[in-house]
Amino acid sequence: MIRSLRGAACAAALSLVLTAHGAAVAAEAPDPFLWLEDVDDTRALDWVRAENAKTQGVLEQDPRYATLYRDALAITQAKDRLPMPAFVAGQVYNFWQDAEHVHGIWRRTTLADYRQPAPSWTTVLDLDALSAAEHGNWFWHGAECLRPAERLCLVSLSEGGEDAVTLREFDTGTGHFVDGGFVLPKSKQGAVWAGADALLVARDWGAGTMTASGYPFVVKQLARGAPLTAAREVYRGRPDDVFVFPLALEDGAGHRALIVERAVSFFEHEHRLVGPGGPALLALPRKSDLEGLVDGRLLVRLNESWTAAGRTLPAGALVALDLAAAEADPAHLKPTLVFRPGPRSALGEVAVTRGHLILTSTENVRGRAAIYTPGPGGRWSVRTLAVPDMSAVDVAAADLSSEAAVIGIRGFLTPSTLSLVDAAAATLEPVKALPAQFDASRHVVEQREAVSTDGTRVPYFIVRPREQRADGSGPTILNAYGGFQVSRTPTYSGTLGKLWLERGGTFVLANIRGGGEFGPAWHEAGLKTHRQRIFDDFAAVARDLIRRGVTSPRRLGIEGGSNGGLLMGVEMTQHPELWRAVDIQVPLLDMLRYEQIAAGPSWVGEYGSVSVPAERAFLERISPYQQLKQGVDYPLPLIWTTTRDDRVGPQHARKFAARLAALGRPYYYYEVIEGGHAAGAKLEEKAHTAALEMVYFTRRLMD
Repeated sequence: MIRSLRGAACAAALSLVLTAHGAAVAAEAPDPFLWLEDVDDTRALDWVRAENAKTQGVLEQDPRYATLYRDALAITQAKDRLPMPAFVAGQVYNFWQDAEHVHGIWRRTTLADYRQPAPSWTTVLDLDALSAAEHGNWFWHGAECLRPAERLCLVSLSEGGEDAVTLREFDTGTGHFVDGGFVLPKSKQGAVWAGADALLVARDWGAGTMTASGYPFVVKQLARGAPLTAAREVYRGRPDDVFVFPLALEDGAGHRALIVERAVSFFEHEHRLVGPGGPALLALPRKSDLEGLVDGRLLVRLNESWTAAGRTLPAGALVALDLAAAEADPAHLKPTLVFRPGPRSALGEVAVTRGHLILTSTENVRGRAAIYTPGPGGRWSVRTLAVPDMSAVDVAAADLSSEAAVIGIRGFLTPSTLSLVDAAAATLEPVKALPAQFDASRHVVEQREAVSTDGTRVPYFIVRPREQRADGSGPTILNAYGGFQVSRTPTYSGTLGKLWLERGGTFVLANIRGGGEFGPAWHEAGLKTHRQRIFDDFAAVARDLIRRGVTSPRRLGIEGGSNGGLLMGVEMTQHPELWRAVDIQVPLLDMLRYEQIAAGPSWVGEYGSVSVPAERAFLERISPYQQLKQGVDYPLPLIWTTTRDDRVGPQHARKFAARLAALGRPYYYYEVIEGGHAAGAKLEEKAHTAALEMVYFTRRLMD
């Protein structure tokens, strides 16, 4: 739960002074489209339906739409997609959606059977049947199972795909929800097992228990059979925190740590070990994250340098703490080094088997993987796993009860594979390979660098036709994210390949600052009022593509979502002459009001706050909504969002489109009714959104 919230960019909450300040801003410059911020207001929804009809009336009527949608749907619903695994009670579990399972099924098989080309799956929970029986609209948001048996699980169910979930106790042995078991009504919430008959829960406990960001800051222990009102408070944060959530870390040797994590800002956290005397604060640097537990050693990712026990450990490192020593003296910690980053490398994922650590990393944005084995005296031995160059490596699953893990390897033109890892032997055995979803024979992948305004060298990947002429004629989509220390690495996309590359298009992924491709410093270079560096990096990549003759402004389109949607809005308003197409996905766009919309207060640590004069001045200079001007020849954008996005919210996209209309500028707007902070909750919706995007790019860049 907490990992997903970080990935969603939950950041520092804002104090109550914001309301008064926001009112002052509104008084200075009334917002004529404020009414569109009321998400479910009848007038606003009527506006959405009218805009959807206009956009669909153009893009869906294009003669190429039917083929593009058919191809996207076939790829999205294909039964030969990779079944992503999770280890539960010695078996392999998987959540699956297809044409027959619109909401999806949670299913399982044995590891031996999973290794076969066509595993025999047993359905554990059918969300389509559940939705029909309960007249609901349930979508899967994961499960938290009680170790070591892992028979009882807290299943997270989302109504329509939003972040708020209902938690219900499920018995994987009987295949039914537990009669009289734990049920936690809808909330943005998280819970972990504190024993067979108790949970640690953070949720909306009533008035005054949620942060300004819309997340809980009170953790309570709830006993089996007790009502929520009887839960005992364990820890209380502050209303101006981002969130407070519980964590449960375990290892294969039986060590267990219950932890309360308090996010005082998006990038600053406090961690408290929950013991008999209550939560005890670990003397960790605030810019650090707990990554797991192995052999009684607590694993900590450092996002800032840390001097402890007479040595200084660098930002970007992974360190280990003896759990027993930390419990005995949480104020005086003695870390040992596990992973030290180099100048062009960065820590990726950390996963734990029964007795080993699987660690992924990148070297110049190219994936690497290794097995780390704990030894005496805090030492670690390292064995490298052989993975292809110019690819990305992820840990799909790791089993605390054995030495088994599964890693995924993918490239832009190489279909994704899943390999079974024996962590004890440090071996890889390919077990699943995605069939080619498009013809990649005519394309090549290269890595190049652009030079940004301040001289920083910015890498980017280019996927282009092998015989492409350097005359600027290549229709090109340039993508980036540029925020929250999120690294963008090579990925295999059947829809991109079939709907764009196979038809002669070029795709570019820019590793601009703001991400984590080169560790915390790469991210921090673009924080708050330094964010123009991120925008300059992106424009520098575009100019480098034009200089090399890969494309030209007439053939260059850009796309990005969420924080990347903000990037798109900024690039459209700062450099309208560079782009022919701008695909703005589930975006932030009104940066003077973002703190008052959905989970906006979460992101002050990334963007800054209007309550700080210098930060407000910068936000006003770059805010796409405010920077739309009369008389500017903007490229015609596609702006899309979802009604049920309770993270960023549809308000930004709605208002941006409405202001373009007021300026007399053309645009396409589309709002998916379901799906949360995504392209849709159902596979049909995702395929529909992809087809609309590719019709748009085809019309703008290929015609």
